[in-house]
Amino acid sequence: MKEKLRNLVVRLYSRRVEGHLDHAQVPKHIGVILDGNRRWAKASGGTTVEGHRAGAEKISEMLGWCAETDVEVVTLWMLSTDNLDRPAEELEPLLGIIEDTVRRLAADGRWRVHHVGTLDLLPGHTQRVLKEAEALAGDRDGILVNVAVGYGGRQEITDAVRSLLTERAGRGQTLSDLADTLTIDDIAEHLYTRGQPDPDLVIRTSGEQRLSGFMLWQSAHSEYHFCDVFWPAFRKVDFLRALRDYAARHRRYGG
Repeated sequence: MKEKLRNLVVRLYSRRVEGHLDHAQVPKHIGVILDGNRRWAKASGGTTVEGHRAGAEKISEMLGWCAETDVEVVTLWMLSTDNLDRPAEELEPLLGIIEDTVRRLAADGRWRVHHVGTLDLLPGHTQRVLKEAEALAGDRDGILVNVAVGYGGRQEITDAVRSLLTERAGRGQTLSDLADTLTIDDIAEHLYTRGQPDPDLVIRTSGEQRLSGFMLWQSAHSEYHFCDVFWPAFRKVDFLRALRDYAARHRRYGG
């Protein structure tokens, strides 16, 4: 009875927050650090794999909330470059869950899919899934979903500089010439998210209050929202609170 009453109160509160949400102030690009799967599983008496599966199931639900509120781009940090050093018995099931999730996103029909990260660091089968998903769902209408798999912010900037140097060398430009003309936009054009708007809002679940290298370049002017709940337990009301807080900060400090 208490649980039903609590759920009713949460639903009513969620509707109230949504009713007062100004869609003109909704962020166009949201980055999400999906944190807390393992701790959620431990607190629930489940296994790590069960925690990652529960977190994967939350993704489509969250994208549905984004579609209701005019968000245009969502970047989901699903696997960092640091995670690739995990023991095989933990990493292999996680990669399988990520592959299944990416396939579902591509097959859904509502989203565009774009991989963000370094393919060369991933196993061949994971690379194939990411390439196939992007080929299938890369040109649709709807929200652009960046799946950050094998992603690290420092690695992205390193790859961008390497790509820029290679391109300019191919044009016959010397390092001295490049140093004299180099601009911020030159590097931005070689990021994994080139051509996309930078994230307006970055959400991290689980109570951790750090970026851990997520979109280091792109998030220079982002607003951050740190949510205490673990990712599998993230609710629509938590999402709406993040948007509400963003809108309040945007009205107060936005240019």
